[in-house]
Amino acid sequence: MPLNNGAGHMPALGFGTLIPDTAVTKTATRDALDAGFRHFDCAERYRNEREVGEALQAGLAANGIARENIFVTTKLWNSNHRPERVQPAFEASLDRLRLEYLDLYLIHTPYAFQPGDEQDPRDQNGNVLYDNGVTLLDTWRAMESLVDHGRCRAIGLSDISLNELLPIYESATIKPSVVQVESHPYLPETELLEFCKEKSIVFLAFAPLGHGMKPGLLEDPVISAIAARVGKTPAQVLLAWAVQRGTALLTTPRTAARARENFGISALPEDAFNEINRIEIRHRLNPVVTTGVPGFIAQGR
Repeated sequence: MPLNNGAGHMPALGFGTLIPDTAVTKTATRDALDAGFRHFDCAERYRNEREVGEALQAGLAANGIARENIFVTTKLWNSNHRPERVQPAFEASLDRLRLEYLDLYLIHTPYAFQPGDEQDPRDQNGNVLYDNGVTLLDTWRAMESLVDHGRCRAIGLSDISLNELLPIYESATIKPSVVQVESHPYLPETELLEFCKEKSIVFLAFAPLGHGMKPGLLEDPVISAIAARVGKTPAQVLLAWAVQRGTALLTTPRTAARARENFGISALPEDAFNEINRIEIRHRLNPVVTTGVPGFIAQGR
């Protein structure tokens, strides 16, 4: 999928590295690379950039793949929103990932937390300590300077609503290339997707299989019936629907077999695609858009 600032293309199928176990992070990243994934989505917040970097270095060398042939994203965490903290956070992520440049750097959420080394700062009552001394536009300006300095090809935002995105888009000198949000048939985010298409922003869907949802998308009768009809798994149907509607997506297969399954998708018949569009259930999995705190918080080593 082309990026709007001329910074190349993002592979539509991405491997998300939100895996708490560091050993599994390494094996799953290698398995994804071997299965054909060339897009890897990381984050300072996940606390496993070092392991992803090691796995990618080993996998590229073993498979004779050039760095230019993979697309790597990572994200600025909420406690680093102050402009003076953006470049050091970026450099630290690059160092952990063992990379010379980044294809894409995202603001992980539009919420600023109290600046510092504590990722999850809270008061004595357990409430998150937000930072009201910095605006999202302040942070965006610092992100733009990373692109200007050449080691960051593109920038974007994650876990953001259309209302929060609009003022940034309108004020930005360097427009967002990518917006990453939760999206699946129970949360299609149609209005945001249409805006992104209009502005040539890549819409990147996470949780496209609705992981952890009860009742789940993988068991949805519409999805199951289509899967049986077209000879694919429910997961492959959901991923094909996401790509067909014009979005990129992230999955996190933990095994080589799952990685191959996730990568082995093909276009759905138009009637099946439209049937999924008509699903009326609405359910959000991750409340990060209202708090800045994702459902996943990595445990200490």
